[in-house]
Amino acid sequence: MYIPTKMAMTDAQSIAEFISKFGFGALVSDNLNATHLPFILAPDEGAFGCLYGHFARANPHWEAAEGKRVMVLFNGPHSYISPTWYSSQPAVPTWNYAAVHCYGVLTLLNESENAQAMQQLVRKYEPELLEANEVMPEDYQARLRKAVVGFKIEIDAIHAKEKLGQHRKKEDQQGVYAALCNSDHADDRALAAYMKKRKLGLGND
Repeated sequence: MYIPTKMAMTDAQSIAEFISKFGFGALVSDNLNATHLPFILAPDEGAFGCLYGHFARANPHWEAAEGKRVMVLFNGPHSYISPTWYSSQPAVPTWNYAAVHCYGVLTLLNESENAQAMQQLVRKYEPELLEANEVMPEDYQARLRKAVVGFKIEIDAIHAKEKLGQHRKKEDQQGVYAALCNSDHADDRALAAYMKKRKLGLGND
């Protein structure tokens, strides 16, 4: 991913928070096959952390990816940016976004490791289900786990980018941020909220 210096996200904690919030990623292997999956990041495992996930066993992608170096793409908020929102003219349309690409070798999990990883996934999104035996009986979970293949990816490189207009003049940043905040489109407002949280592209400097 092309990352100009001003758009690089390098802080490990910020990257971990990004992956946690936008954890539905696309796993791409060297044969250019892609599978869209939810991931759990274990930030303290290995030099850059480990990603955990699982394929449907019927999906042949896991066989192609086993033991291979893969890429996982995580996308954050994104939106069209109109040149009419800038104070500086002339200008052209663009697209602002945030994204993180993780790289590493994929290895398969054993049955116990996969059960633990899947519990972590449920704990993240709906922890109450772990105690709801009437909804998810253990024997039912065990049967379903046989239909999936768990894996982990020990991350060896991360490319993280935030293209939020922070390289533009203060007045241009303010115009874009105001337009996004006042938009009727949910994607625009989501991008504005992300910019506010990250304190980037707001024109406050």
